[in-house]
Formats: sequence, C-alpha cells, structure tokens
Amino acid sequence: MKFPLPFLAALLFQVAVVYAQDAVLRSGDTIEIRLGGVPPEEIQQVSGQYQVDGQGFVNMPHIGKIKAADVTQANLQNAIESAYRGQQIYSNPTITLSVPTTARFVNVGGDVKSPRRVEFTPDLTVLSAITACGGFTEYADQKKIKLLRDGKVTVVNVPEIRKNPSKDIRLKPGDSLEVPQSFW
Repeated sequence: MKFPLPFLAALLFQVAVVYAQDAVLRSGDTIEIRLGGVPPEEIQQVSGQYQVDGQGFVNMPHIGKIKAADVTQANLQNAIESAYRGQQIYSNPTITLSVPTTARFVNVGGDVKSPRRVEFTPDLTVLSAITACGGFTEYADQKKIKLLRDGKVTVVNVPEIRKNPSKDIRLKPGDSLEVPQSFW
C-alpha cells in the first residue's frame, strides 16, 4: 500500500510531537509557555520563555515555583494548569508548552572525525549521531562506544547495529557518546 507524501509528512510530524511530549525536562532547559482560556490582557503576563532553574523549578507568575526537572512536558502543562485552577487565579486555563529543539543536544566525543554537540531530533540514534560527526576515525574502537545516560553507561557495538539496524538505540537529549581508541 502506498501513502501520499503529505500524509507521511503529517504522520511523522505527529510522531515527533508525541515523542516530544514524553521528553523529560532538565535543569537549564528553556521552555516556551503559551496561556489560553483567559482574558486577553492576562495572556501576556504568563506567555513567554522560561528557564528551568538549577533546582529544577520554573517560576510562574501568580503561582510561584513549579517542579519542572525530571517531568515530561505533558505533566508540566497539567501541573501548571492545575496550580492556576487550584489557587483560583484562572478558572479554565489552557497551557501549551514546547521546548525549542535547538536547546537540546547530544554530545559526541572521542575518536570521531568531528567531535561536537549534535542537535537533538526525535529520530536521532547512536549511528546517526556518529555519522553527523563525520563518522569514525581510523583508530576508533567501534565495538566499545559508551552511551552515558542518566548516570549509567551502556556499551554499544556498532558492527552489530550495522548487521541488525533494529539494535540502533534512540538517543535522548543530554545523552553523551564516547568513542574510544582501539588498542589494535
């Protein structure tokens, strides 16, 4: 069965939006908040860019600090709406929250041709991040790439991924890949 290109593009966009809603926020993230369902003069007081502070909170007008780090975007939206309702500031607020993709990165270092921060996209994998850095150097140990995520290390074997692409791990914002040098 063939699908028209506009349909596939729309489907991919929806998948990216759903994935982004599941992304966990971190200290230092910049988020864009839009307020709706309130009088127009109130919208400007709340809508805008906010940064998750070092303690993991975002400071919202009228309600103060709301826990944002280690929370999904969808859960933070619900928490802010509930706080405005619970404190009887707005009776029916609608919060729309987004995180600019340019604010989220994956770090790739070690024996790749161009070590750098790679901009996060929902379809970014170990192999695509390494490719974005120009690929491996001739001295790279492709069997022992370290994926650092949430304080844990996972060893990734790229030749195995090439044999079975379903083993390619999707990356998350804040992940780091370290490509070691081979010891022959």
